[in-house]
Amino acid sequence: MGALVAAVNKKGENVVPYVVAILSELIHRGANVHGIASPNSVRMSKSVDTLSMEKINSDVALGHNFSSLLPQDSPQPVLGDNFSLIFEGQSFPPSKIPETDEILEELKPDPEAEACNIIKRHQGSYVFTIALDNKILVGRDIIGANSLYYGENETICAIASERKPLWTLGMKNVKSFPPGNLALINASGFVFRPVKTVTQPHIKTIDMDSAAKHLQRLLLESTRKRVADIDEVAVAFSGGLDSSLIAVLAKLCEVEVHLISVGLKGQPEVESAKLAAEAIGIPLSVQTYTISDVEQVLPKILWLIETADSIKTSIAIPFYWVAEITSRMKCKVLFAGQGSDELFGGYHRYLREYAQSVATVRNAMYSDFVSAYETNFQRDVQVCSFHKVRLRLPFADQKVVNFALSLPVKLKIESPQDALRKRVLRQVAKNLEMPAFIVNKRKKAIQYATGVHKALRKLSKEDGVNLNEYINRNFQKVYPTQV
Repeated sequence: MGALVAAVNKKGENVVPYVVAILSELIHRGANVHGIASPNSVRMSKSVDTLSMEKINSDVALGHNFSSLLPQDSPQPVLGDNFSLIFEGQSFPPSKIPETDEILEELKPDPEAEACNIIKRHQGSYVFTIALDNKILVGRDIIGANSLYYGENETICAIASERKPLWTLGMKNVKSFPPGNLALINASGFVFRPVKTVTQPHIKTIDMDSAAKHLQRLLLESTRKRVADIDEVAVAFSGGLDSSLIAVLAKLCEVEVHLISVGLKGQPEVESAKLAAEAIGIPLSVQTYTISDVEQVLPKILWLIETADSIKTSIAIPFYWVAEITSRMKCKVLFAGQGSDELFGGYHRYLREYAQSVATVRNAMYSDFVSAYETNFQRDVQVCSFHKVRLRLPFADQKVVNFALSLPVKLKIESPQDALRKRVLRQVAKNLEMPAFIVNKRKKAIQYATGVHKALRKLSKEDGVNLNEYINRNFQKVYPTQV
């Protein structure tokens, strides 16, 4: 795993110094080996500083910071026939050979023509970039489960795994790269082409029993693909429906499962997680924190998630703690339940939309999922990457997503008064003989269950401002030019 960078100089001048500068700000994502490439040469170094002394002069260049987590990981960029490549992320199921070798072979006939087929063929969580003469191609998986941003100034067009180095170069309007797209970058700018995106399928005619059985098979297959290259996995665990399901499915795949639960001292949800872990028979690690811990970690969180959004901040803090514990346990992969609420109607606000019409709530769930890469996934990936942990999301699997979006709303939400929701997912849990207190547990968002949102509100009150202003003030200290 690591950080990906690519840039084109609009004036046809050497862009390598800019790529090295971006890499230097992303060392937290990969510090073992650093690489830069033009279309026909690659240089590697143990230090970013020495890369700037390499004799590469090119108006297009790629860069990568690399950390070795799994045996099949290998430094990048890699060189093909008159092109260079970075493939950052993971296909599922994992390749039996180094993934870059497989991608190089696929691109060999014609890199520009075959780049679209990477997106079409490879399911997973990845971004990639290809350097050719005077241009760069960039692609992202259709779910958007790996972070990638793009921007430009008067001199260069660039992409990077995080926004902060692009901001440093004076790029004001940095945007998230759209999933399922291929972009051509040259001296004229960016041209995007949708290749394969998540679409709203036709509604299936299917009963609850059949839907739950098929969904269980798909979730088990998704989980199995995501543990195929590892012997152990950590699960961000709340004791609720989603995390308990993921934990049980991982256990069925015969890997060692570690449950991790965090929260502020005195939070009742911590005790609920202990009961749930005992009931499903999987060891649980619990860590509690204080309001002082929240205050101390806040600047780091804002630096990582690159936004002054108070809700994203209050979610990222406990997720940061979970990833930190995962890393401390020497576990390389973390499972989480992101995507489930959008696919199966978990959010309470869906009841208001259901009251308007079935079509309204169905469209809302679809819209929420296709934008989840911006609202949830990239935030959590950036937090995990800091701790050198790979985040894998069993619910964000193409087959699971397509099937879930095709289900009738009544299999997810029974009525505008349905306090539980996620009915088909609860039926899967029943079929797996999970305890009734887990199956029927109501959703409580992580920021409230852990007590972090309440702690932030208390800190803002002590500062004499509302929560949004408190987050904005702290964000401005971290990124003074972005507010």
